[in-house]
Amino acid sequence: MRKPELAAAIADKTGLTREKASEVINAFTDQLSAAAARGEDTTLIGFGTFSIRSREARTGRNPQTGATIQIPASKTVGFKAGKALKDAIR
Repeated sequence: MRKPELAAAIADKTGLTREKASEVINAFTDQLSAAAARGEDTTLIGFGTFSIRSREARTGRNPQTGATIQIPASKTVGFKAGKALKDAIR
């Protein structure tokens, strides 16, 4: 499901216009991004938790040449599904 399809589904379920539903989705993703930028976890009870994860620096290989390369440390966003979401997909 893409963002326009999600906005349409939310609009149908809530009675909002598609434009308003899209604004809500944008506000939601903006707030998730802002919390992640501050290093905060975001927990939606029953759905899941978005958290910042750190990756250590490591050695890798260039798949084309086989040469060893150094991959720098980085941060990424992780998601852990909540119980209700896990139960919904079983």
